[in-house]
Amino acid sequence: MKIWHISDTHTYHDLLVIPDSIDIVIHSGDCSNPRDPYNNEPEVRDFIDWYKELPIKHKVYVAGNHDTSIEKKLVLKKDFTDAGIIYLEDDLVKIEDVLIYGSPYTPNFGNWSFMKDRVKLERYWKNAIPDYVDIIVTHGPPKGILDKSYDRNNNMESCGDKSLLNRILEIEPAYVLFGHIHNHKEIVNAGLLKLSTCNTWFSNGSVVTDGKFGKLSSNGNIIEI
Repeated sequence: MKIWHISDTHTYHDLLVIPDSIDIVIHSGDCSNPRDPYNNEPEVRDFIDWYKELPIKHKVYVAGNHDTSIEKKLVLKKDFTDAGIIYLEDDLVKIEDVLIYGSPYTPNFGNWSFMKDRVKLERYWKNAIPDYVDIIVTHGPPKGILDKSYDRNNNMESCGDKSLLNRILEIEPAYVLFGHIHNHKEIVNAGLLKLSTCNTWFSNGSVVTDGKFGKLSSNGNIIEI
């Protein structure tokens, strides 16, 4: 089975090159931009119109922190399912014997959507993510995995979620797919990574670079499972 993983298209989905012979496309959030949910809604609906027409049998979407109209229920799960898209929000789905869990939550950072306090995430992931799953799809990365950026003092830091990493190391799914942390200046976060100490492959599917929206720096990642 061949999976195309994309993330953080931020309204530039039309620039993507659609690969051939894909069985599942998985988007791990941030199809949109505005903080105001009423301004955000048309962007999400435009994305749904594009996504539903992709010549790919199975389509999965997990929301991101910029998808404010989804959190505020201006765009509903039903809007996705009516378009033939599987929307996962703390949900589990089996597609052709592949078990996929999806959740939009990331650690608090600014006033955006689908965020939780870092101190609450350890228990949350422990309870939310099943012990047996093939693919985990989250909007944000686990700590230290394709998650580098600069803080306000221009120091490089890892922005990912340590609690999420702990749960992944505990159950070792085949793949973990995310975005949220884009390429930034000379930092390349988009791509695939496998640790020598873990059987899991990690995929950052973000397709944009901070400060350079309007063109793509990646076309996502292709995974075979």
